[in-house]
Amino acid sequence: MPAGGFVPREGKEYPGNLTPFVTVTCVVAAMGGLIFGYDLGISGGVTIMPPFLKKFFPAVYRKQLEHTITNQYCKFNSQKLTMFTSSLYLAAILASMVASYITRKLGRRLSMLLGGMLFCSGAIINAAAKDVAMLIIGRLLLGFGVGFANQSVPLYLSEMAPYKYRGALNIGFEVSITIGILVANVLNYFFAKVSYWGWRLSLGGAMVPALIITVGSLLLPDTPNSLIERGKHEEAIAKLKRIRGIDNVEEEYNDLVAASETSKLVEHPWRNLLQRKYWPHLTMAIAIPCFQQLTGINVITFYASVLFKTIGFGSDASLMSAVITGAVNVVATLVSIGVVDRWGRRILFLEDSVQMLICQIAVAIFIGVKFGVSGEARNLPQWYAIVVVIFFCIYVAAFAWSWGPLAWLVPSEIFPLEIRSAAQSVNVSVNMIFTFAVAQVFLIMLCHLKFGLFLFFAFFVVMMTIFVYFFLPETRGVPIEEMAIVWKNHPFWGRFFADDDLPPSANIEMEKNGYVTKTV
Repeated sequence: MPAGGFVPREGKEYPGNLTPFVTVTCVVAAMGGLIFGYDLGISGGVTIMPPFLKKFFPAVYRKQLEHTITNQYCKFNSQKLTMFTSSLYLAAILASMVASYITRKLGRRLSMLLGGMLFCSGAIINAAAKDVAMLIIGRLLLGFGVGFANQSVPLYLSEMAPYKYRGALNIGFEVSITIGILVANVLNYFFAKVSYWGWRLSLGGAMVPALIITVGSLLLPDTPNSLIERGKHEEAIAKLKRIRGIDNVEEEYNDLVAASETSKLVEHPWRNLLQRKYWPHLTMAIAIPCFQQLTGINVITFYASVLFKTIGFGSDASLMSAVITGAVNVVATLVSIGVVDRWGRRILFLEDSVQMLICQIAVAIFIGVKFGVSGEARNLPQWYAIVVVIFFCIYVAAFAWSWGPLAWLVPSEIFPLEIRSAAQSVNVSVNMIFTFAVAQVFLIMLCHLKFGLFLFFAFFVVMMTIFVYFFLPETRGVPIEEMAIVWKNHPFWGRFFADDDLPPSANIEMEKNGYVTKTV
């Protein structure tokens, strides 16, 4: 079977411009990624602050005070500590299910608003925490906030953006995630120096990104897709004219209305996900977020500080190394914005996989040579530690311009309107399930697999590369309501589509629509 990417030759093109209004709107909406990114960055740094460990996890604190020759792989192994980190993602799974209904029936903006408010509540409780139970309650509220935001923001961006710029504007969400991670790492570095209550500042700082998305959601307009879906047609066409910057929007508007009418025939979107014609979409909604987490990236973002301290860095040095990788993350994601709509999605996925695979094997070798299977190393030369950090940075850069942003972009742009909210909910839920699983078992796996942990993730990088090459079509430059044509033309997924499964707006000869098979 050939590897098929599909590139439009003379496909349908809606008129319109990248207006300042839609640019500002998408930037504000993308700020929803800050809450997710801030949490990813803050939790790992807080868990190596001695006052935090002494108050909530004394067993881990005492283990750190043992002689330095102790097994470095197992010094942070604590189920209670990992539950603090991963409990958020259990709540996010539940929230994404509820958010699916709210996003569909009440609009994308309300989901963002609820996400910001819940996240802010969790931040306040965590900052004031007196015991582990209070920490967990705060983390659960943070999780509800993340679930609502991650459900609604990618959909909002994909629907609001002109199709030619959909990739770049949607990646704004991932940029916000990486900025949140970087800011959290920087704050951890400085707050760690603030006597015994610096951890409260780090956890309480989550209120700032929460307030940004809360206020932002009150100022944002709803998407034309959502307005039409809720029967507000006059408002939808007026909004479409404003965001496209022209009056000639009839063709796009008519296609949105047709898609909405089709979606209204679907009474049970969750049940309809199991229909044969939606199998490609369901497969991607499950496989893409699953593979994203199995790259091992959240091992870095959750536990960067812990990981660097494990391989011999001091507390300050490990926090600063996390700041460096966070900065690389932001810069590389900005690179993705510049190339995703020019080069396409597939080429970034495939290039990234090779780069990550090389780095994971190299890090496994370097850590294995120094620590072996015993986890004991008396001295770690500075140059050796620097080399490890460099490979981490190259790995993070690869993820940041491909699997990081594209795992949110591609699912949000491939779902037809009638299953869009339900399918995005599946996408978010799978992402949170695997994020939880990785967070929960990472320290256990590090203790038992040692340096082999990186080879474990390298195996999945190989698997996801094969998957992308054979099964993921190219979606660059395809209007979001015309995406069914891409699946219909795919050498594997095309067998799941009948001719009458195409949307009304695509009821033309496939050759005239200009889609050709391209071997990548």
